[in-house]
Amino acid sequence: MEVLEHIPFNLDIDALLSKLRIDQRPNDIKRFQNLVDQLTPQANPKALYTVSFIESRSHDTVTIDNVTFTSRALRTKLDKIQRVFPCIVTCGRELDNLNLDPDDFVKNFWLDTLKEQILRHASTHLNNHLKQKFALTRIASMSPGSADKYVWPIEQQIQLFSIFPHAKKQIGVQLTQSCLMIPIKSVSSIRFPSEFDFHTCQLCHKQNCPSRKAPFDQHTWDSLI
Repeated sequence: MEVLEHIPFNLDIDALLSKLRIDQRPNDIKRFQNLVDQLTPQANPKALYTVSFIESRSHDTVTIDNVTFTSRALRTKLDKIQRVFPCIVTCGRELDNLNLDPDDFVKNFWLDTLKEQILRHASTHLNNHLKQKFALTRIASMSPGSADKYVWPIEQQIQLFSIFPHAKKQIGVQLTQSCLMIPIKSVSSIRFPSEFDFHTCQLCHKQNCPSRKAPFDQHTWDSLI
């Protein structure tokens, strides 16, 4: 089991100003830059992962590290895979400690966007780390609850977190009773080598999702579900 801390990130301020539609508002630009300056030295994105092997499979289950996951899609994607990388990635609890006015909804929304960007940098960093360390060309991943409800139910977070019983102590991430993570801008997944690009967004019918990385793909749906 390995922990990656102080993961580097580089925020594209111009792109963020445009995304937030404040690139033509000097006062908001200054406030946003002040927030970035306050956030940057405190941020400590982290990742926790382990190297695991498939122990058994059935029609719609796969067992990893004595933990059985129920998902036909996951089972199918791992059909020819033996080594996988369960992991948790987070923007870091440190950003929850910024002293922002709770009534300043705009600034808190900006903070939420910045946390999301930092999480993405951390996730990419983990992929690059795995590629380099284990000589992988391409990595795909699946997360409980990240596609349509029955693809891999969010309740399976419990099984995934059981692989990381000390996640809160190691990287500050904990699972709530409703199977959400704290900090919110965290992601848990099973990552695995893949010959083709794959995103669980391809198995999601939800329209207008701001986090969508790929369109729904009927062929992928029919082959996995």
